[in-house]
Amino acid sequence: MATTLHKIRAYLYDNALTKDNPNDFIARVNSERSLSVSDICKSAAARGGADISAASMEHAVNLWLREMGYRLCDGFSVNTGWFTAGAHIKGVFDSPSETFNPEKHTVLFEFHQGSLLRRELEMVTVEILGAAETGIVIAQVTDVKTGSVNDIITPDRNLRISGHKLKIAGNDEACGVYFINQSTHECTKVDASDIVTNNPSELIIVIPALTAGTYRLEITTRYSVGKLLNEPRTVTFDRILTVQ
Repeated sequence: MATTLHKIRAYLYDNALTKDNPNDFIARVNSERSLSVSDICKSAAARGGADISAASMEHAVNLWLREMGYRLCDGFSVNTGWFTAGAHIKGVFDSPSETFNPEKHTVLFEFHQGSLLRRELEMVTVEILGAAETGIVIAQVTDVKTGSVNDIITPDRNLRISGHKLKIAGNDEACGVYFINQSTHECTKVDASDIVTNNPSELIIVIPALTAGTYRLEITTRYSVGKLLNEPRTVTFDRILTVQ
């Protein structure tokens, strides 16, 4: 039996994505924070897992990642052992002579865990921390144009947000849906008229005209079952969303 080296902690949340069993739960990893390339290189140097400095390792990793992205854009696939990656074309072609049309078709990059990462899972235990406090939960976001889940978003198109207690309620100026640019920290609020569906378990919004980059999704509301909260509450989605 493999030795346990790692522990993943998770809370249980109401499963808002299934209708057949209103009493089931899903586990969501209790992640402390997202690690950057720099963070991982510093960790490797501190643990003794690298025989070069953290700065040298970070420089080499960034060069490698940049070259990987370049080659992926040429149609090559990548297999590192830890993950595989490759380009994927989404959209329907109506005839053999139809050419690629950016209005109908999209190029996405898909990443999947590799054999080395699967082997690491043999040394992972999971600790369920119990039911989470029943606050606002963003379980999943789906870009309606591309079908991308928790990843790519398309400005000026619809985004479906699933979860728990998401309904935007309250006259407070702070209540609403926000996108925070991870590089500039600029905060863009979705216009109230662009909230197409406003239900506790689902929001459908029109994504603002965001520039290319990475974004955090935030929702602030005073909604609670049968009443309004005294103060607005905010939830931040734990996945980074990308505008290409």
